[in-house]
Amino acid sequence: MVIFSGLAIFPAQAKDYDLVILNGRVMDPESKLDAVRNVGVKDGKIAVVTTKAIKGKETIDASGHVVAPGFIDTHNHNVTSPFGQKLALRDGITTPLELEGGVMPVDEWYAAWKGKSQTNYGATSGMMGARELVLNPNFSSVTSGASIADMEQPKVTHATMNWSTKVATDAEIEKILSLMEEGLKQGSLGIGLTTGYMVDGITQRETFGVQALAGKYGRLTGLHGRFSGQDQGASGMLGTDEQLGAQAAGGGGLIVQHMTAQCLSLTKYCQEMIDKAYANGVQVISEIYPYGYGATIVGADYLHPDNYGPNMGHTYSDIVEIATMKPLTKERYEELVKTAPLTSVTFENATKEDLAQALAHPTSLIGSDAFPYSKKSDGSYASDWDTPYDSVNGHPRGAGTHALVLQMVREENLMPLMLAISKMTYMPAKFMQDNGIPQMAHKGRLQVGADADITVFDPATVKQVATPANGGLPSTGIPYVIVNGTIVVKDSKVLKNVFPGKPIRLPVKH
Repeated sequence: MVIFSGLAIFPAQAKDYDLVILNGRVMDPESKLDAVRNVGVKDGKIAVVTTKAIKGKETIDASGHVVAPGFIDTHNHNVTSPFGQKLALRDGITTPLELEGGVMPVDEWYAAWKGKSQTNYGATSGMMGARELVLNPNFSSVTSGASIADMEQPKVTHATMNWSTKVATDAEIEKILSLMEEGLKQGSLGIGLTTGYMVDGITQRETFGVQALAGKYGRLTGLHGRFSGQDQGASGMLGTDEQLGAQAAGGGGLIVQHMTAQCLSLTKYCQEMIDKAYANGVQVISEIYPYGYGATIVGADYLHPDNYGPNMGHTYSDIVEIATMKPLTKERYEELVKTAPLTSVTFENATKEDLAQALAHPTSLIGSDAFPYSKKSDGSYASDWDTPYDSVNGHPRGAGTHALVLQMVREENLMPLMLAISKMTYMPAKFMQDNGIPQMAHKGRLQVGADADITVFDPATVKQVATPANGGLPSTGIPYVIVNGTIVVKDSKVLKNVFPGKPIRLPVKH
C-alpha cells in the first residue's frame, strides 16, 4: 500500500485497470517524484504508480512524455463555453475555474452544467453579476449566471455599465451583499471581486463586506485590484493593499490575480508585500499570466486615458479592438466608450522583464485569464463547440497560456520544469484546499488516491500556437488529457460529447 496526503488507498498488486499510462516521466510536485513510472487508473482515481508492468482496458504509451497532474486554471472566463473548454483542454487544463469574475446566480450556473462539462468546473459568487442584478432591473442572464459571457452580449442581456459606475445606496448595498452571501450558501468557492472595473462605483463598505463574507464562510476572494498603474495615489500596489487590509480585518483567503497587469513596474514590491503577508499568516498568493498584454472591455476604468497614459505608460494605439484587430485611435476609443463600452479589446501592460521575474518567482501561480472569443465574421460571441479554431478573434492566452510557460521553460530556462508544473497544479490546489475547498486535496497531485486528472505532454515540443491575429489556435505537444479517469483529449484531438467534468463546489446550506 502507498499513502500520500491522506488520500484514498488502492492495492498496489491490482492487475486490471480502466486505463494505464506506461513508460512516462511521472512528475508529482507534492512528493517531488520525477521518474519513469507506469500509472494505473481505476474508477476515476489514480490506483497505482509503479515500476512494475500493468495492464488496463485502455493503454497510453507515454514514452518520452511527462505525465503530470491535470492543470488547474484559477482564472478562466470561458469555463462554461464549450469552445473555451475545448481550447483549455488542448492547453492541458482539466480544472478551469471562474474565481475573479464569478457567477450569479450561483445555483443556476452549477445546475446548467451538470453532466454537460468536458472539464471540471467551479466559480465564486460574482460581485459584477450581483451589482448588475441590483442596479439594473432590465438585466437578464442568458448564460445561466456566467456574468462575463452575459456582459459580452448586451443586446440580448440588456447589460449596462451600472455594475461598474453606479454608487449603490445603503439599501442597495445590503441587497448586493445579501446576493453574495446567498451565493456562498449555494456552494460557491468564495468571492469574485473585480474592483478594478468599478473604481468610482464600488465602495470600501462593499469591498470589506464581501471579504468579511469570505472570512465568515472560510473561503477565498479572487481579486482584480482597484488600481492598475505606478503612480503613488493609484498604484497596483495600493489596490492590492486595500484588499489586504480588508482581509486582515475580515479574514478569508486572497488571490491577487494577474498581478503584473496591475502592479507593472512595482511588481517586485507587490510580490514582496504578498510574500511577507503570507509569512505572517495571511492567506494570500499572487497569480500571473505569461503575456505583457491583456484582454478586457474598452470601457474598463483603467483604460481611461487619464490612467492608461500617465499611470500605465501607454497610449490609444496600445489598445486593439478584437473584432477588427485594429489599434484604436483617440476618436475610435471615444466612440466605443460612448456607444459600446462592453467591446472586447486587448491592451499592453507589463514589461517583459517584470513579467519574467514574476512568472519565475517561487510562490506565484499561473492563471490564464482566458477571455471570451468573438467570431471573425460578425464579432458575435463564439461559444459553440464546433467553432473552427481559426475563425475567432481573441487573446491567445485563452488557448496557449500553459503551453507557453512550458515552452519558456524549455527555450528560455525560465524556471525548473517541476516548479512550472507545480504552479499549474499542486500550488493552486493546495492554496484552495487551505482556504475552504476540500475537494482540491484530491487534485494537483500525481499519486495514489488522487483524482485521475492527468495531462501528458512532450517537454521537447510543447508550444503555444495561438497568435494575436489567430488567438484561437490550440496548443500542440499535449496529446492526452484525462479528466476523472476519462480520456478527453486523444492524439491531440478533443473527443466530442464526452462529459466527465465534475463540479468543484461546497455543500449547499439551506
